[in-house]
Amino acid sequence: MNIAIIGAGNVGGALATSSMRAGHKVTIAAKDPAHAEAKAKDAGARAARSNAEAIRDAEIVILAVPAGAVDAVMAEIADPLAGKVLIDVTNRMKREAIAESVDGTSAAERIQKNAPRAKVAKAFNYAFASRHADPRVDGTIADAFVAADDSDAKKKVLAYAESLGFRPIDVGPLVMARALEAMAILNIALQIQHGWPWQSAFKLVGPGPDGKRA
Repeated sequence: MNIAIIGAGNVGGALATSSMRAGHKVTIAAKDPAHAEAKAKDAGARAARSNAEAIRDAEIVILAVPAGAVDAVMAEIADPLAGKVLIDVTNRMKREAIAESVDGTSAAERIQKNAPRAKVAKAFNYAFASRHADPRVDGTIADAFVAADDSDAKKKVLAYAESLGFRPIDVGPLVMARALEAMAILNIALQIQHGWPWQSAFKLVGPGPDGKRA
């Protein structure tokens, strides 16, 4: 698939690398084109000079920018996203007030409201860049939970997640992004509280989507 990644941080770079490894075509855009060029060079991907250029031919667009930049970026790309699949991997977490980040809403739902013609899915936000680059942890395949309202978009994101090496799991409609964002907050908080090395991933054990035990 043609994948556009908006954002050239650790997450955007890791997803670019794993996407290229999986055989996808990847274009990266960032606020600073130089950052996009550097990350694209590392991943073997292509850099775009603007978000609109990156999105133009994409089948899937990945939003991998800081939470504080989401509104501005979405205001810019809402129209070019019409009819396209957008994966929101962002997390809106206040480290100094974690509880305030779990407020019964989700960034993904807000994005869908502001870009109603896009097909928004929530995925990958609960995993760290280290797992985006390699979804195996001590031989165990990490799970990729996907929430979306549009069934065709969800199928495409599930297939994309599997191509990266995750075990894909359909968690239901986009409202379930609230749970996925809370999972991310839990994972982040655990790293901070215990001084863990930001390598953790989620795995649902027991009978899984294929009827087999994980």
